[in-house]
Amino acid sequence: MRKKTESIPVHSLPDEYNAGIVIGRMSAKDIPVEEASYSHRHDFHFFLIQEKGTTTFEIDFQKCNIKKSTVLYIHPNQVHRFLQTKDVTICGLLIRNENINPEYLSLLEEIAPAKPLLLKQETVSVISEAVSLCIKLSERKHEKLYHSLLNGSCNSLIGLIVSQYLIQSKPIDKLSRFEIVTKAFKELLERNFTTTKRPAEYAQKLNISVPYLNECVKNVTGISVSHHIQQRIILEAKRLLYHSDKSVKEIATELGYDDYPYFSRLFTKVVGMTALAFRDKNHD
Repeated sequence: MRKKTESIPVHSLPDEYNAGIVIGRMSAKDIPVEEASYSHRHDFHFFLIQEKGTTTFEIDFQKCNIKKSTVLYIHPNQVHRFLQTKDVTICGLLIRNENINPEYLSLLEEIAPAKPLLLKQETVSVISEAVSLCIKLSERKHEKLYHSLLNGSCNSLIGLIVSQYLIQSKPIDKLSRFEIVTKAFKELLERNFTTTKRPAEYAQKLNISVPYLNECVKNVTGISVSHHIQQRIILEAKRLLYHSDKSVKEIATELGYDDYPYFSRLFTKVVGMTALAFRDKNHD
């Protein structure tokens, strides 16, 4: 389902949540299906804990089934839409940047894009209890330290979720030099892909040579630095082609290409079809 728009819609928290935090449990009847079924981004971080049933999302062109005892983190950059639910109870935490512990915020940037994570029952119980505490505190608006209490409890919940993602990844002190360089490159790429296109520019930012950067990245991922750069740019181009009505030329400019024909050739080379053909193929 595609809703015509000048650009990718960005959903914000409702005005009544001026503290920048929303926490709650929902069943299928509580989910704003019509609004959530159109592709969009958020200007907040979204954590979902599936307590019962199945929820299906589409996230950056990939269908994602969230089953019982699973958590999912959706970064503000990710374009997604709700598809369906079946007999669900879910917990959701919506929280803006300024309310997240800086250490956790940095870790969230590292794990994004995050896949659904199936939890052990013991961990599910702890997280469920943390959610219940957050919900109870969110209802105690008369407390003098209301925002601090809510903020602290929700950050504890985020810490629990992030720690589960980190368990699945290798500890930073166990990373090889190649893995450390690759991790740093990917973080730079996510922040700079619209302005920085050449491997040499990333190597310079990392104070290493281009051959060494390529060696590290290819050793860890199996593909070159240039390929990573192209793939990140093309992902954003696909998002804009599918989810907005901007022209290909406007998209090229937004992604940092003044040379529109070059961008068109790059898209065709990477995707195997022209940008317009991709848009036409993926429209309903």
